[in-house]
Amino acid sequence: MSKGLRERKKERTRAAIRRAAREIAAAHGWEAATIERIAAEAEVSPSTVVRYFPVREDIVLTDDRDDRLEDLLRARPAGEDPLESLRAVLVEAVGTTLEADPEEIRLRARLMAGTPAVRARLTETTAETGRRLARALADRTGRAPDDLEVRVFTAAVLGALREATLYWAERGSAEDLMALLHRTVDTLKAGPALPARP
Repeated sequence: MSKGLRERKKERTRAAIRRAAREIAAAHGWEAATIERIAAEAEVSPSTVVRYFPVREDIVLTDDRDDRLEDLLRARPAGEDPLESLRAVLVEAVGTTLEADPEEIRLRARLMAGTPAVRARLTETTAETGRRLARALADRTGRAPDDLEVRVFTAAVLGALREATLYWAERGSAEDLMALLHRTVDTLKAGPALPARP
């Protein structure tokens, strides 16, 4: 089997596992989406599910675009404001998924808001994403990837976008998610102030 064919087979298997997990979770809740049930629905062995997704929650929290975020950030214009670069990459990634499969985003957000295990794993995956993005931001700004300001900046942006997504989910996904994400970045851009409502 050629490498290209092997990779396509892996992508199809990964997609089948994700689809099965989403369908089970949407119909019966996350606790019903056991490894064995996902495997049966995806027509693979339980060991295949675990090989592709060693942590069950990653099935619904990650997608193939996650690995490309660092490269997309590195491809942004050199003189662009780091916050605007992150806005472009992260909000666009959500928008692409929202356009391609709005139910996937809604389910992911519902699980984040209502399932402690998914929310806990989200914290871990967000930290890993933050480390990847921090490397790119450090290179773009001439700093070290473990520089405190780089880490705080990256964590603040990712944390804020996570909170906006939870806010959206907790309100029944009724508002425009993209507008909320842009509003979130605008809030960060204005600085950490919280004026009283007029």
